[in-house]
Amino acid sequence: MEKHFELTEEFKVNAFGVKLFRIKATKDFKEIKKGDLGGFVEKLENVYGDAWVYGDAWVYGNARVYGDASVYGDAEIYGDAEIYGNARVYGNASVYGNARVYGDNDLFWISKIGSVNRTTTFFKCKDGKVRVKCGCFYGDLLDFKLRVTKTHSGTKFEKEYLTLIELAKIKFQINE
Repeated sequence: MEKHFELTEEFKVNAFGVKLFRIKATKDFKEIKKGDLGGFVEKLENVYGDAWVYGDAWVYGNARVYGDASVYGDAEIYGDAEIYGNARVYGNASVYGNARVYGDNDLFWISKIGSVNRTTTFFKCKDGKVRVKCGCFYGDLLDFKLRVTKTHSGTKFEKEYLTLIELAKIKFQINE
């Protein structure tokens, strides 16, 4: 499969001494234009399909980002996400903020849910908090619950989202 990006000469070295190269789009796809700069990866094999790494996000080790997944890294807006180890981010998943995903237990998502059948992604961040990306919403579990109850009060969508929040608490072993 032809790659939609190349490695540039710009690089950073992480705390483990791994050299990460900024990526550059080699063709137009999704909202990305040929020549757009992305985030940093260790090697071409870290990203497949129409996936993209944005801003200052890092993907390295045996981690894979593929399908239509996105990893965002803009410190002023989203924080700097890191995907590494044996982590897999795929489908329509979006990882934002100060997420640090290094295994299969640090994130999960569900698609075709809610009022517009979108993908909702839950992930653990560097500060230990679990955050949510759903449509234009980005925040922690409490903020998500407040938004859901305000927007979807009394509907089946409220029940769906509240059930997902409870599942996230089980998945990430959050005791209130």
